[in-house]
Amino acid sequence: MSAAGSPVAEGDQPPRGPMGPSGLLDVLRVASVVLDAEGRIVLWSPQAEELFGYTAQDALGEYAARIMVHEQHLDLVVKLFADVMDTGHNWAGAFPIRRKDGSTRLVEFRNMRLQDDQGDVYALGLCADQSTVRRLEREVALSTRMIEQSPIGLAFVDTDLRYVSVNRALERLNGIPAEEQIGRTVRELLPEVDADAIEAVMREVLRTGRPLVDQRLVGRTPADPDQDHAWSVSLYRLEDPLGNVLGLAGMAVDVTEQYRAGLEAEAARRRLSLIADASARIGTTLELDRTAHELADVAVPELADVAAVDLLDAVVQGRRSALGPAQPAVIRALAVQAEGSPEALRAADPPGHVARYAPDRLVTECVRTGHPVMVPQVKDEDLPRIARSPEAAELLGRAGVHSYLAVPLIARGEVLGALDLKRISNPLPFGEDDLLLARELAARAAVQIDNARWYQNARDTALTLQRSLLPSHPPMTGGLEVASRYQPAGATSEVGGDWFDVIPLDGGKTALVVGDVMGSGITAATTMGRLRTATNTLASLGLDPAVLLEHLDKITAGLDQAIATCLYAVHDPHLRQVSIANAGHLPPVRVRADRPPELLDLPTGVPLGVGGIPFSTTTVDLDPGDRLVLYTDGLVETRRDPLDERLDRLLALLDGPDRPLEEVCDLLLRTLHEPDNSDDVALLIARATTPE
Repeated sequence: MSAAGSPVAEGDQPPRGPMGPSGLLDVLRVASVVLDAEGRIVLWSPQAEELFGYTAQDALGEYAARIMVHEQHLDLVVKLFADVMDTGHNWAGAFPIRRKDGSTRLVEFRNMRLQDDQGDVYALGLCADQSTVRRLEREVALSTRMIEQSPIGLAFVDTDLRYVSVNRALERLNGIPAEEQIGRTVRELLPEVDADAIEAVMREVLRTGRPLVDQRLVGRTPADPDQDHAWSVSLYRLEDPLGNVLGLAGMAVDVTEQYRAGLEAEAARRRLSLIADASARIGTTLELDRTAHELADVAVPELADVAAVDLLDAVVQGRRSALGPAQPAVIRALAVQAEGSPEALRAADPPGHVARYAPDRLVTECVRTGHPVMVPQVKDEDLPRIARSPEAAELLGRAGVHSYLAVPLIARGEVLGALDLKRISNPLPFGEDDLLLARELAARAAVQIDNARWYQNARDTALTLQRSLLPSHPPMTGGLEVASRYQPAGATSEVGGDWFDVIPLDGGKTALVVGDVMGSGITAATTMGRLRTATNTLASLGLDPAVLLEHLDKITAGLDQAIATCLYAVHDPHLRQVSIANAGHLPPVRVRADRPPELLDLPTGVPLGVGGIPFSTTTVDLDPGDRLVLYTDGLVETRRDPLDERLDRLLALLDGPDRPLEEVCDLLLRTLHEPDNSDDVALLIARATTPE
């Protein structure tokens, strides 16, 4: 199948030099016999010796009729011989001949008159065994009928890869009459298939002789120019009995239905894989923004080239939203993901941005109706309804957005927002299968997003309550300079019940309190508030720290099985001492000039709410310039490191030149409290001053 030129008749082809012999004549074993005008044998081929049994010595010079024909057929043979010699008419037919051994055999004859340059005439007889001729005729007829009537497309191409023979089935497959295919190549006939690949494998089969079986080929032919078809193609090399390469035989079967079924099965497998992937990747935390990013990451690039996750701003704030036909949609962008399209990325609203989409925008229609909106083929006039602004529409046009799909995010009957999808490099438009997949992803993700939304709202409420219950103290109180911090747990964890307090007492004394209610959420924050109030009330009575904890223990036991740790210390600036009682809390750190920081060795006690075990008070010195560091376990405890190592690190951070207390608070939180820590932190640092 050469790539150029029109069909060339065989007689018009340039000579190519000697070629190998054909095997057909060898199969027929055609014998040649030449008789002179008298009927004597003057030439006798080796094939004649084989066919008739007479050697050349036996036959040459003898009358052919006398040695080859039975007596009863002698007159007929003489008459036929005379007709050929006198009239010049050729004669062909089967005739029984007598072999040297006396047996009779039917022989197929082709007789004709010859004339030499002297004007003498001769009779040439071409002879072959009739059974052999009939067998070949049957085989040819059978092959011809099989090829013509086969439902499989069959073709023979020569060594130049040009069609020599094409059956009716291939004619129908290609949609080109058989006579128009003869002498032409695949490249010339079928420009919508991968001719380079086809010709490469054809040449390989010609070169090696190794057949190609069931090779899948996809393309379009004039039989159906608007649809892709698939064929199973097999090729093998044809050789004659002497091993001369004649060309290639090819078979083609239309397997379009199986091909499409395979594509659908593969698409279904990818959909299931994507859904399984989404189930594993979406909702790994209760963080709203992260959940939205997980959905966008799953959608790109398997489903779309650009994906945006947008929520109605009212929904983010915990309110229900119902849009009327003429109302715009106020949308907060949570996540956007794009595959190799900076223009489309710039056209999207950045995460955290709140935008107002007009009533005619497609995403507004999606969240208003709760139904998907799909534009399989995006035209220029569609872009203003997809983008938020004319500038964004221009960016989408430059990016090459050609297909658009928006599906609502619906959870518990409420429309939360939309999953916005666009295709750019993916050449296929969004179809019904894509819509089903997008809806499935949106349905699964919406539940996770809704859970994250409500969790975040509840966490924000608890955090607001927590912060409202913590004190706002002056930096100087009595004989102490004080700094404090409250750091909530990571975004994926609930607010805990950690607290601190600085309570001025009579006589210039100051009470320092750090505590941690076990549990999390609003319940822990509420319990913390009640314990803080009780601590303030008891502190005003001037109780010894151990006695105060005993009273606080009884109060805690009555708070719905609440348990809390607490450290209560009273600083006396005149005595330069601090008295401390501990209820199951981590020991405080004392930092003194020219000495390494130390964990105070205090009786640990039991947590508040356990009851029945007395507490004890320990008094230690706290000279001017000394610092006392009180903290909750969220500062030093992790799941990976031993507590002793973390406490050693705390001491190492406090060992060094004196610095402002606010800086020390920031240093400890920045270094020790990890962003994903599931526990909150209360930190209180007090430096003793010289009393006035």
